[in-house]
Amino acid sequence: MADQENCVRVTRAAAKKRVAEYAGITEEKATNKKRVVLGELSNLSNVVVSVNKVQAKETQKQQPKGNVKKQTRVVKPALKVNKEKAADEKAVDIDAKFDDPQMCGHYVSDIYEYLNQMEVDPKRRPLPDYIEKVQKDVSTNMRGILVDWLVEVAEEYKIVSDTLYMTVSYIDRFLSLNALNRQRLQLLGISSMLIASKYEEINPPSVEEFCYITDNTYTKDEVVKMEADILKSLKFELGNPTVRTFLRRFTRVAQEDYKASSLQLEFLGYYLAELSLLDYGCVKFLPSVVAASVIFLTRFVIRPKRHPWSCALQQYSGHKASDLKECVLIIHDLHLSRRGGTLQSVREKYKQHKFKCVATMPASPEIPASYFEDVEEVDISLAEDVHVVKV
Repeated sequence: MADQENCVRVTRAAAKKRVAEYAGITEEKATNKKRVVLGELSNLSNVVVSVNKVQAKETQKQQPKGNVKKQTRVVKPALKVNKEKAADEKAVDIDAKFDDPQMCGHYVSDIYEYLNQMEVDPKRRPLPDYIEKVQKDVSTNMRGILVDWLVEVAEEYKIVSDTLYMTVSYIDRFLSLNALNRQRLQLLGISSMLIASKYEEINPPSVEEFCYITDNTYTKDEVVKMEADILKSLKFELGNPTVRTFLRRFTRVAQEDYKASSLQLEFLGYYLAELSLLDYGCVKFLPSVVAASVIFLTRFVIRPKRHPWSCALQQYSGHKASDLKECVLIIHDLHLSRRGGTLQSVREKYKQHKFKCVATMPASPEIPASYFEDVEEVDISLAEDVHVVKV
């Protein structure tokens, strides 16, 4: 009986010893892991830099000081090899040059290929002549007045431009499917902006705020009911690309000729793009065509004696200069107030100093016909700045 008790004690002691050893291992592992609050997490780029610095220090400690000179001698031949291989490399995408991970440099070309397919989808496109074919009580002038007023609403509630473009897209698509009484056109406008705000904004305005901006012409129930009607008509297909979607990319390509980033070019492009929203004549053009036309005209306004189109812009936009002529001339007339001269909200907005007063920039009354001829030769100024990457 005594021997049995001793065996039990020995077994228990061994078990405790194993538990203690295991606890010691887990404590050691736990000390190697740092618990971090989400707000304390540093940027990925900072983490990479710190890790590289640590590795560099470790390698310096491990290697003797006499080897440092040998390492510096090896660098030059490596650069020669890279230059020789450059002939077999291809040009990198414009957005892949940026370190910002939000630019999606590795697959940005695939994204825009998908967006180009989406913009031609009939389900996401308004009819080019819906006012003539569908509407009986709404005119092109009424549409322009509505969009001009919505620009003021967007400024009042500090709504981003993407929301404004989406709003106008929803309005045109809804009017392509439903005949509307003119008394309900403003209701359609605020309800469309309500939907677009929920889609794009971090803190969208409330229904009550949209009712208030119309001087309570419509009740909350009416706005919510129209919101439901719009969603049903669009079949909840809300995420279509807009002019602003393509304009961002084309602007970066256009700025390649400018050795430094040009805010004037960027703001003038935004101004002309918002002017295009006012004109019913631009509804028939694809968003990428309007964006390309905006860049064409922007470069012409800034440098009227230089051809505004280039091989790089043609490559990234997928449109030749000749394809843009009709749209460019419409936006040019808008810029010179030959069209939509009574609609002033966009013009007043871009007369502000924060937008470099681009609405006051003068423009030549005529665009040379030769500028609409297709680009044949490589633009040398862009070719010099081409970056390469291994295939």
